Amino acid sequence: MSRILIANRGEIAVRIIRACAEHGHTSVAVYADQDADALHVRLADEAFTLPGTTAADTYLSIDAILAAAQTAGAEAVHPGYGFLSENADFAAAVEDAGLTWIGPTAATITALGDKVTARQLAQKVGAPLAPGIDRPLKDAGEVEDFAAEAGLPIIIKAAHGGGGRGMKIVNDLAEVAGAFESATREAAEAFGRSECFVEKFLERPRHVEVQVVGDGQGRVVAVGDRDCSAQRRNQKLIEEAPAPGLTPDQRERLHRSAEAICAEVDYRGAGTVEFLLAADGTMTFLEVNTRLQVEHPVTEVTSGVDLVGEQFRIAFGHGLSVEATPEPTGHAIELRINAEDPGRGFLPTPGRVETLDVPGGPGVRWDSGVVAGDAVQPAFDSLFAKLIVAGPNRDSAIARTITAATELRIEGPATVLPCSLAILRDEAFTGLGSDGVAGIHTQWIETELLPRLDTQDRPAPAGCEELLRMTIEIDGKLTTIGLPAELLAALGSAGGAGNGTTVGNGGAASADGDGGENAGDVTAPVPGSLVDYLVEDGSQVDAGDDVAVLSAMKMETRVEAPTSGTFSRVAEIGDAIAVGGVIARIS
Repeated sequence: MSRILIANRGEIAVRIIRACAEHGHTSVAVYADQDADALHVRLADEAFTLPGTTAADTYLSIDAILAAAQTAGAEAVHPGYGFLSENADFAAAVEDAGLTWIGPTAATITALGDKVTARQLAQKVGAPLAPGIDRPLKDAGEVEDFAAEAGLPIIIKAAHGGGGRGMKIVNDLAEVAGAFESATREAAEAFGRSECFVEKFLERPRHVEVQVVGDGQGRVVAVGDRDCSAQRRNQKLIEEAPAPGLTPDQRERLHRSAEAICAEVDYRGAGTVEFLLAADGTMTFLEVNTRLQVEHPVTEVTSGVDLVGEQFRIAFGHGLSVEATPEPTGHAIELRINAEDPGRGFLPTPGRVETLDVPGGPGVRWDSGVVAGDAVQPAFDSLFAKLIVAGPNRDSAIARTITAATELRIEGPATVLPCSLAILRDEAFTGLGSDGVAGIHTQWIETELLPRLDTQDRPAPAGCEELLRMTIEIDGKLTTIGLPAELLAALGSAGGAGNGTTVGNGGAASADGDGGENAGDVTAPVPGSLVDYLVEDGSQVDAGDDVAVLSAMKMETRVEAPTSGTFSRVAEIGDAIAVGGVIARIS
């Protein structure tokens, strides 16, 4: 059996560690400084550090991960989802290092991970497809020209990556330039590539997708389909399998189109082909995710296929265990548990999980990257757990999910759970696909549900748990050790080594006496990095105007002016800003 390095963190790393144990493989975890005591580190057979506190220095560093793999003597690498999972250079580097890559080939990732190329493949095999520009855009002017010809709304999308990052829906021509700039910036930060393309956006569409597995030799099987229409910021909150309300013809076309697209590139491993379905029945290909999906458990439950186990089989040359699309058994629903406050527009709320009581009962599965006492880190994704509930049919699955979600008790960070419960109880969800019921769509949460949601208590923000490293000699060998910076700071303080500088939550430094907030202070609602100012220094602004953009937990958050007056910048673009830190002042 193999030693598998898991190039990821959180709940997906835990999921893969458990699969390694089940299938007889040795699991090797990697971790950033603040994850030194994380659940995935504690559960893995072995764990190795990726020195640093940012995603760029750790989970996105190909060199750091390959160095850890070499030190660990790993034989294979599983990328999980997010981070480098859809990075062709990483896949190639793993195989060039003589390791087994548990995923599609670099050539496949390049062909399908580039949404422009994927659209061309979809067109070739006759998959349903909306109008669009099938190449990377040069500038916002091209978007404006396309919108004038195709009509609004349109959607600008990152050509590389997924998860809703670098995706902007435009309903007004005046918004095109800002949306294009924001999409390219988000894409560059999330995926290291800023290229974007544009296509016509279907209004009020459902999001349906097909799970596939391929043997790398042209054989691809659709394992099942899912509905993921409950989204905010183009990122999913609730997923279910099978997708409700599809006609047999629609389901057949989706499955066969997904298989045909992936067969064109001899797809290897697990992947997902995503589509949009309009109320009038119009379908269009969206993208291919060349990795395991966050929502894979609902397909596992209803199909009986262990998708991570299937990834292992394929990567190690044992082929597919599934011969044809299995008939789904029952119904399954997944709730993503994100540290966000829906009542504040899904504002990220990282912090320590003080209490975590997990529900039980028939059909309940809990996939988590934290336990009580752990922190949801501000430097990474806000998703920290998933609640998966199954029943013999959709109505029973909904009822069981409501019961389980009501029993789930989380104290510390605000979460999306109240929003999820509101969705589960709404007729737009319960009647999804039924005659006479419009059902939810990908913009339903923001346009119809959001105004009904209450704010939650704000959690104490998570601090930066940076480790300071030093080399010492142990038994004649030089060894590097890392100690928490806060511990060394406390020891230094006890010895009277104060220097007049304090470190705020999130690790942003500020001089003593400069942290007092007044009515004109423009402060950070979340810890993050300042990526842009939206107004010029010295300009006049009104209360409520968007004046700056923060990147927090992989999402952009706009910061509003608290009052009217003359705007003065305080922080520099690129600065790390603590929650409550002053970005600018209005006088």
